[in-house]
Amino acid sequence: MEGRVAWVTGGASGLGAQVAKRLAEIGCHIVVNYRTSRKPAEQLAQEIRGMGREVLAVQGDVSSPEAVRKISGEIRRRWGRLDVLVCAAGPFLFKRIPTVEMEDNQWREMVGGNLSGVFYCTREAVPLMQEQGWGRIITFGFPEVEIAPAWPGFSAYAAAKAGVVSLTRTMAQETAPYGITVNMVSPGDIRHPYKEAPIAAARGKHESKNLVGRPGTGGDLARVIEFLVQEDSDFITGAVIPVTGGFDNRQFQVEN
Repeated sequence: MEGRVAWVTGGASGLGAQVAKRLAEIGCHIVVNYRTSRKPAEQLAQEIRGMGREVLAVQGDVSSPEAVRKISGEIRRRWGRLDVLVCAAGPFLFKRIPTVEMEDNQWREMVGGNLSGVFYCTREAVPLMQEQGWGRIITFGFPEVEIAPAWPGFSAYAAAKAGVVSLTRTMAQETAPYGITVNMVSPGDIRHPYKEAPIAAARGKHESKNLVGRPGTGGDLARVIEFLVQEDSDFITGAVIPVTGGFDNRQFQVEN
């Protein structure tokens, strides 16, 4: 992976931060975009430069096609290539809202950030990958998203992510002839302070909601993504891979 370029959307914080670090560790130059997390993005960029990698931290909301085109243009101007796209950005409302009580702006935020954003980013990334005959795209889901389960109180998010499953599998078929794979990872219920933590931070900690008995971390996601982007992982495409610790979404709880 030495010298390849990886774009991690929303990578300045949350689950994407560990992914960006892990890809830098295996040799990638890194692009992270953020909406409002400028300070975390600058801190992450400094850390990645310390690894000897190039990094581009740029403000941009993936739900805006104009912003995505701008980011893609900067990537093309700087490196002339894009090898890995990890669609880690995706808003979530930690509040149960019955579908008919959802406001227009809440629906637009969930669908725009979680589904349309993936479309906008892949639309920009795939032509670059086609030019070089190689690419890796990773999308994010949630537990059992591939069967489009009901998720009362979170209908917009669930509908958007179920749409991403179909988009992921469609893109996998459309791009396979160009040496591009497209896969989804489905995180379990990973929360602060473990989103941006390595696996070691969860060792010895107890979490009863996960069958494995410990909290999940951003490092768990990064480990799987590291595998999927490798050269020899080219036989895996259109897959939905749970990284949940055995968590079942029916156990999901929020404080309303």
